[in-house]
Amino acid sequence: MTFKKINAWFHLWFGIISGIGVVVLGITGCILVFEHEIKSLSSTWLHAENSTGGKILPPSVLYKSVEKAYPGREIESVWYKGENRTAHFRIHEMDSTIFVNPYTAEVVATAPTDDLFQFVKDGHYYFWFPREIGHAVTGWTTLIFFVITISGLILWWPKRWTKKTREQSFTIRWKAKFKRINYDLHNVLGFYSLLLALLIAATALMMSFAWFNNGVNWLAGAGPEKPRIKALSDTTTNIKTNLLIQMDKAYHKGVYELAEHNPQEVIVTWPEKPSEPFYVCTDMYRGTWRDVYLDQYTLEVLPGSDNRLRDEHVAEWINRSNYGLHVGDFAGMYTKIPYFLVSLICASLPITGFYIWWGKKRKAWRKKKKSITV
Repeated sequence: MTFKKINAWFHLWFGIISGIGVVVLGITGCILVFEHEIKSLSSTWLHAENSTGGKILPPSVLYKSVEKAYPGREIESVWYKGENRTAHFRIHEMDSTIFVNPYTAEVVATAPTDDLFQFVKDGHYYFWFPREIGHAVTGWTTLIFFVITISGLILWWPKRWTKKTREQSFTIRWKAKFKRINYDLHNVLGFYSLLLALLIAATALMMSFAWFNNGVNWLAGAGPEKPRIKALSDTTTNIKTNLLIQMDKAYHKGVYELAEHNPQEVIVTWPEKPSEPFYVCTDMYRGTWRDVYLDQYTLEVLPGSDNRLRDEHVAEWINRSNYGLHVGDFAGMYTKIPYFLVSLICASLPITGFYIWWGKKRKAWRKKKKSITV
């Protein structure tokens, strides 16, 4: 059995095995590419009018407003989304987000987190299975897709480069019969989407398998994996502080001292215990972010916090940029549109591929039936 036949067999049967999964991942990926844009158009409570012409209020003011609206509930965090956008509050053991006008502290709306997009995410991440099972299924489906994409390139590659093979390899003959158009859609579009499809799959594999992530880090020149340091506040200083005042200071530090990009968008999560730090998420820019932990008493940056992205080692830069590279957020619409199209093509490949196989199978059955009849 030649390598070409083995490769064709592998491409066919592993394509059939992973087909439904690839379709699900591709379609849900298409939707999630424009999640924020769709939500911005459909959810009016995401927008906040600055009717007073004032500045964005600090967390303590918004906190008191939410506390008044939901007395006795434990407020966890606030996510400032920037100018003319509502601030998002999360409450412990409550599957909803509270939207607050950051200029007036008015509670605008409360919406469940378990919405349509969460349903799509559950499909994209876990195929709607229990988390552990779904995570494994997603990872292995992506790995198979990654390998059969490479095998597809081998099948696509012509034996000889002539004018005819170039036309067959790079153009779709729209005036041909449906069977030929379907073949070209699989063959030609598969080639044009190859590099971006491999990037999307590779970044997904980094999130799915530790061994794959470690392999990428090794190729990027990283040393042995270092244990993650747990950030803890120093309770031995015995400093008396007001948590709301410290909260405002942590927010101010995140916006005016720590942030390099998009400073108005920041998350502040306040501590529940004396030993816990403030968590400040800043530099949320084109699919990347910076996790910073501040001592709740001194507000000093604690070990375990991320460096600025430009100061990171190549391997760590790849890890922190991985999400943005996966969802196509690193260059705005210039990358989101191609990502949408490639995700759509990836979803179509198992369908067009199955039709090619089914057509050959039917042709073989007809020949066999005809020979038996004769």
